[in-house]
Amino acid sequence: MLSSALTPARPGKTAKRTVAVGLAAAVLLSGAGLTLAAAPEASAEPSNYRFDFGNGPVEDGYTGVSATDAYSPEARYGFNTPGHMVNVPAKGTGAGSDAVRFLQFGTRSSNTFNVDLKEGLYKVTVTLGDTSRASIAAEGVFQEMNLTGNGATASFEMPVLDGQLNLLVTEGKVGTAFTLSSLVIEKVSRHPEMDPTIWVGGDSTVASYYPLDSSVQGGWGQMLPQFVDPEEFGVRNIATGGQIARGFRNGGQLEAILQYIKPGDLFLLEMGINDTAAKNATTEAEFKEIMRDMVRQVAATGATPVLVTPQGRATDFVDGVHTSVNRWYRNSTVALAQEEGVHLVDLNVLASRYFTEIGPEATLALFMTGDTLHPNRAGAIELARLLAEDLARQGL
Repeated sequence: MLSSALTPARPGKTAKRTVAVGLAAAVLLSGAGLTLAAAPEASAEPSNYRFDFGNGPVEDGYTGVSATDAYSPEARYGFNTPGHMVNVPAKGTGAGSDAVRFLQFGTRSSNTFNVDLKEGLYKVTVTLGDTSRASIAAEGVFQEMNLTGNGATASFEMPVLDGQLNLLVTEGKVGTAFTLSSLVIEKVSRHPEMDPTIWVGGDSTVASYYPLDSSVQGGWGQMLPQFVDPEEFGVRNIATGGQIARGFRNGGQLEAILQYIKPGDLFLLEMGINDTAAKNATTEAEFKEIMRDMVRQVAATGATPVLVTPQGRATDFVDGVHTSVNRWYRNSTVALAQEEGVHLVDLNVLASRYFTEIGPEATLALFMTGDTLHPNRAGAIELARLLAEDLARQGL
């Protein structure tokens, strides 16, 4: 990791410690003998960074960045339009004790934090400041969706192809603050191609909740990595609460997947719960054709689309048997999988079979208190397990 000595604290930040800058020596042959020519290590373009944003004290091992710090080729990092940034406090500790707020945002906004990076694959870890819900965008597309709660943290891998990372915090919920407390960048490989990835699209029963490792509520997309060999696949969950098929396709989430998805990847898509709501004005025929369009766009990349049907409500019991086969446009999803010749995980039926086995009381315990639709953490783990087992059964 790059220390603050190689990228000094910017104006407005107070470094907590100073580390001596190393010298790189080159041996040169001359007529008089051997001579040592030293050059500052900082002249080499770094591939790892740790940034602490805001105007408070800088955490040890981090480089301080104020909202007023404009990008410069000499520093190799900074805000593209610092006039649209402001320093703000944050309730976290260490690097999370302060932050910067993005006053302009959007996946294609020019109000980005820019970092010069050599071509390669990078692991990016983002920690937000005080933000109720916000998404992370980079290279003009979403990277992480709807981080919730102050100090939420998420990590993802992404390729850098053009010599610069351009990142910002953007809208997850209208009217909330979009803030950034810290950013850690680590080079994974000089080859700018992501490892095989399972991409996940869906709604609130699929989405991630924060903190990721201890949230009360859960979505099966959040829990799926527990059942996936990380040596075989990474998992990227792009699902969001309240989402419908049309919104996922047209609102930037499918776009983000299409930018990176490749042969050997899987795309798991579960929709239907919100599409059936009258306020979303999506007929079953419209839903089916939007889903078909997404399946075909993904299949055209050489990746493997997999349709997933949503589980029913906790209370869908009749005489001790759980069944919800007529909910959430499920029948159209099943028919679409057959028509397009793509894989289907009928999680609706798989979950009902499991709920019938454990009974109504145990089933209700897998859902949020007073909520018969949204699984809690334990319920999301069980749904992810059922899905993963069926993927394995199908050889995926």
